[in-house]
Amino acid sequence: MNIALFLQMAAEACPDRRALTYNGEHYTYAALYAAAKRAAYRFSTANCKYVTLIDVSSPAVPIALMGAAMAGIPYVPINYRLSEEQIVPLLDRIEPAYIILGAKEATYSRDSGVTQDSSDFLNEVLTGDYIEVKWNEDPTAVAVQLFTSGTTGTPKAAILRHEHLVSYILGSVDFMGAEEHEATLVSVPPYHIAGISAVMSSIYACRRIVQLANFDPAEWLRLCAEESVTNVFVVPTMLTRIIEELRFSDFEPSDLKSLASIAYGGGKMPVPVIEQALALYPNVNFTNAYGLTETSSTITLLDPDDHRTAIDHDDAAVHARLGSVGKPLPSVELEIRDDEAKQLGPWESGEIYVRGPQVSGEYEERSVLDDDGWFPTRDAGYLDDHGYLYLSGRADDVIVRGGENLSPGEIEDLLHQHPAISDAAAVGMPSEEWGEVVALAVVKTRGQEITEDEIRQHIREHLRSSRVPEVIHFTSELPYNETGKLLRRVVSEWFRIEGD
Repeated sequence: MNIALFLQMAAEACPDRRALTYNGEHYTYAALYAAAKRAAYRFSTANCKYVTLIDVSSPAVPIALMGAAMAGIPYVPINYRLSEEQIVPLLDRIEPAYIILGAKEATYSRDSGVTQDSSDFLNEVLTGDYIEVKWNEDPTAVAVQLFTSGTTGTPKAAILRHEHLVSYILGSVDFMGAEEHEATLVSVPPYHIAGISAVMSSIYACRRIVQLANFDPAEWLRLCAEESVTNVFVVPTMLTRIIEELRFSDFEPSDLKSLASIAYGGGKMPVPVIEQALALYPNVNFTNAYGLTETSSTITLLDPDDHRTAIDHDDAAVHARLGSVGKPLPSVELEIRDDEAKQLGPWESGEIYVRGPQVSGEYEERSVLDDDGWFPTRDAGYLDDHGYLYLSGRADDVIVRGGENLSPGEIEDLLHQHPAISDAAAVGMPSEEWGEVVALAVVKTRGQEITEDEIRQHIREHLRSSRVPEVIHFTSELPYNETGKLLRRVVSEWFRIEGD
């Protein structure tokens, strides 16, 4: 089964139902389906091996995703927030590609493939003659390829085949399960697995998609009210900012009369934040969804009944479930294992392993599944006596800030280039607002001086602002073991002590 079948089914079942709203414009399922077929024709005749989009959310996202699937070409959205120096090497890995660029993006001239402005792309595929397209039904073909940062700082290309994405959607969404009035606000980036799954889930449920190009809490609240949004997905930092906006603006929680469901994930949600949200919207269904790119999105859920049971429960253990990510989906198996891959019991912390038909566990030219199909997530956690999963950290060193993975190595490599810095270590420090923020330990070059403000400015000039550290600690040396490996846990402990 090809993921494009989701759009075909929706277009045949409810052709005149609104499928998408963007900047006040509405598009029906029939129009979206026709546009995807025109896009597929363009992709197929361009002799490209990939379709990539480097832009904010717009109608180009579902059209390119489904058009690529029809054309039998992997869809590879790229983080538009990356610098040109970071994007070019990624494009080098997917040549020749049909590149769809946002208006603010660079030209990225290539010797092969096609480069087109997203507005021109939309103008061409949303109008024109009727085109019929036949697509490959091979479930093992690659549908989506997502670049995800690892501990080394070199992006890995996670491979998601049609069979993985189809398994996730069929196992978690009912076809035409949404009423005609329902609408979901998509404010997560289009290059994130959450953005991909939100598009596919909404299409299969025949739920209208309302797109917000760039998240802003005031605009998010306005759009929810104006478009009578019923369903939303947010990362923890988004929910924190929305609550703050409600506290300090004239907007009232009651203004969101249509809101029925809030799903959240992408990072660890601080319990005080979800408690405030539940108090503000006691009649809204809250769901905590935990998943990874390599698992085609969600693998565990803390459902609305769990939230309602936990929030006012006298039993501290039950109330603590607000800090969990719930239980595995019916089609997903989950185990906690120690360093020797031995399965652990309840309350024992280790690495999270998962297995199921939606689990890819595959990267470009290699799979990390074991012989029995288990995927090591590199996330650490534990299960309680009732099977609820709690995340206790990460098995690797990636810093998760507001649902975004930050590479310590990327920050350290930059600092090592500065003449006044001889060594540096970046670690994650807990934050109620962001989940984690960057904390930095720095060793100055002997005989030279550099201030905290100068370090922050140096990082801000070369990397994204999310990499700028909240706290900087100057030290005479960093801790290493006898083999020369940096002891990050020791460095992290420094900031915990300072925080106390």
